[in-house]
Amino acid sequence: MGKGEIEESSSTVGLLKRSTTGGSGGSTRWVDGSEVDSESPPWLLFGDEEINREGYGSVRRRLVKKPKRVDSFDVEAMEISVAHASHHKKEASLLNTLALAFQTLGVVYGDLGTSPLYVFSDVFSKVPITSEVDVLGALSIVLYTIALLPLMKYVFIVLKANDNGEGGTFALYSLICRYANVNLLPNRQPADERISSFKLKLPTPELERALNLKEILERKSSLKTLLLLLVLMGTSMIIGDGILTPAMSVMSAVSGLQGKIPGFGTNALVITSIIILGALFSIQNYGSSKVGFTFAPALALWFFSLGSIGIYNLLKHDVTVLRALNPAYIYLFFKKNSTNGWSALGGCVLCITGAEAMFADLGHFSVKSIQIAFTSVVFPCLFLAYFGQAAYLMKHPNSYSRVFYDSVPDGFFWPVFGIATLAAIIASQAMISASFSCVKQAMALGCFPRLKIIHTSRKHMGQIYIPVINWFLMIMCMLVVAAFRSTTDIANAYGIAEVGVMIVSTTLVTVVMLLIWQTNLFLALLFPLIFGTMELIYLSAVLTKILEGGWLPLVFASFFLCVMYLWNYGSVLKYQSEVKQKISMDFMHELGSSLGTVRVPGIGLLYNELVQGIPSILGQFLLDLPAIHSVIVFVCIKYVPVPIVPQDERFLFRRVGPKDYHMFRCVARYGYKDVRKEDHHAFEQLLVDSLEKFLRKEALDLALESNLNQQDLDSISVKSRDESEMQDGDGMDELKIPLLSDQRLDAGASTSEASMALPASVMSVDEDPSLEYELSALLEATESGFTYLLGHGDVRAKKNSWFIKKLSINYFYAFMRKNCRGGAATMRVPHMNIIQVGMTYMV
Repeated sequence: MGKGEIEESSSTVGLLKRSTTGGSGGSTRWVDGSEVDSESPPWLLFGDEEINREGYGSVRRRLVKKPKRVDSFDVEAMEISVAHASHHKKEASLLNTLALAFQTLGVVYGDLGTSPLYVFSDVFSKVPITSEVDVLGALSIVLYTIALLPLMKYVFIVLKANDNGEGGTFALYSLICRYANVNLLPNRQPADERISSFKLKLPTPELERALNLKEILERKSSLKTLLLLLVLMGTSMIIGDGILTPAMSVMSAVSGLQGKIPGFGTNALVITSIIILGALFSIQNYGSSKVGFTFAPALALWFFSLGSIGIYNLLKHDVTVLRALNPAYIYLFFKKNSTNGWSALGGCVLCITGAEAMFADLGHFSVKSIQIAFTSVVFPCLFLAYFGQAAYLMKHPNSYSRVFYDSVPDGFFWPVFGIATLAAIIASQAMISASFSCVKQAMALGCFPRLKIIHTSRKHMGQIYIPVINWFLMIMCMLVVAAFRSTTDIANAYGIAEVGVMIVSTTLVTVVMLLIWQTNLFLALLFPLIFGTMELIYLSAVLTKILEGGWLPLVFASFFLCVMYLWNYGSVLKYQSEVKQKISMDFMHELGSSLGTVRVPGIGLLYNELVQGIPSILGQFLLDLPAIHSVIVFVCIKYVPVPIVPQDERFLFRRVGPKDYHMFRCVARYGYKDVRKEDHHAFEQLLVDSLEKFLRKEALDLALESNLNQQDLDSISVKSRDESEMQDGDGMDELKIPLLSDQRLDAGASTSEASMALPASVMSVDEDPSLEYELSALLEATESGFTYLLGHGDVRAKKNSWFIKKLSINYFYAFMRKNCRGGAATMRVPHMNIIQVGMTYMV
């Protein structure tokens, strides 16, 4: 094979097999076997396919190569301690698990733990207490709701549907995307499946149900869109929770002052709540790690207070409320109150607000730690708290509006008030952080406009701060408090957001059960039948309160849903347009190595979104610039549906075009939890170092292959040895020595066996004149400096498009592209070294 005729070659991970054609030349492609520009035979996945060589007969051979992985963009990931701890955990010791369980109290259970502040006050504002059936029935509904949804659904089932330790709606979506190609952005490559965190296990042929479901999801574009809308809806509800949780929690805590301080009326309550909310959002830029050490102890003290107050009231007032464990009281409650009882369900559902956080915040902890904390601390303390409040209401039915603070023992009001306020702030902090995480995940998967993200901690990669979202949430929270002025109306809105998220998670986990877990069909359908039915009942109850405040989360969710879907829709159309307009290799061959212009020393980094092919933006640069750089690297930053891509598996390299073109491609793959913070000087140095390693590795591979091809010719005339080897192992044995020697040579070691197997040209790659020429050209280009070539794309709908499409693309999508962060800011490239050209994409 002539070295000058190589069009594309690749250095990446995995077991490879090369399909080669004898004659005047050959070429290589992506190791994943995906489509590229030229018509050269592809790299194939390791297998048993037959290789035909013209003139030499049919020879079956497997070339096994395991090159060292070259991580050219280490600096983009920024090494963070314990960054991958949650994805590569060993079995933690019991002590570590208990320590994690303690920490979950401050992060995961703040919202769930503050629900006793307002549940019964909201329930009995709709159902007046006229008999013990009202109290016992409401208590029974609350107890069984907590037992079925947070305990049975989340703790024992949903937590197991994690994405390599990550939870939340986007984690479920990425998990489904890995097992079925349902992502609307067509940039998936088979090589992505070799990322270790993929852990892709294809459905077994015996389970036709899973295969059929996979085929249906991949074939029907309407189902792909519906699945995406479902995920975006759940994410929108969580962001809506980020607005309602601080308002509800803070107002509920501060409302304790209304009966304690004379003259502390509604206006004072609203003003005090707004001041606390302003302070809460103002400190977000410092990061939760600065005050994180107080979270877990404060919430532990809060849960201890809940349990203690509950036991005190239970023993002092009416221990017979334990009768509520009998579910018959639920029936009696609805029989007595009928329509009002149905309306009261909207208040009962508030007892599980924040339950979704157990799954959404899973990435910071472990399944066992969350399970231990809930079953041993949260669950019993909540039960005791509600039992105690019910016992107090049996004696003082008119105190329902302030039942929590009125039931506090004399002399303990101010300590409990302080702890309650702190717990409410912590609960709000958790939902604000969850909103930031959801927005970041949506941005990574192409479903949210690009915004500035600030990483507030070098130790914990999940702690981020998004200024635009923070101030938006703050303004919305203040407006909600000022407009509603009471926790009752906010509670009507709060329930819809919580139930909506739960229904989405139930649907997605059901898909996971059928597609990935391959659960028994009866059990898989039992899950949505039990929990989905219960959630739909709650949803029907809270929807009756749309006119009384329930419209608020629907407005928030609709707004964010439209923003995310329009951004994803426009991004997909733009990517498809780029794929159609990419430059063919035939055209590049016609231009020649000079690319039809002048090549001047320097390295041009052309950022684009294509994972394969030559982007049309290069043609625009060739038309607009009088000269082009001597080395061109197409850089594609791509997000794959995994939480974290290990740094040694992050990048794919290949050569584009013949050697004298000096063009390369690098696809940088990131997970939706990965952190990108880089210094461009370090980035440039790492790029050059890894490119040099790639060139040396490529030369070594070509020399190895040339030697193996020569051995093929010799083996035809020496059939006695070859035939036996072909029968025993398809020619594998004769390849083992040079390939193992290849690894030893990379490590600087050599043996007599390797010397016998490899020719002199392989043993001294540096003496290859073409390699030395290319390395010297790379050095000269490096000394001349780097230039970042970016395209400023204007996306417009075609003239014959529908009116709605024109409105969406030409105005809404264009507005978001114009007013959100541009490519230069997002990719953090130096402004002094940027060259931009404008392009219009007609979609």
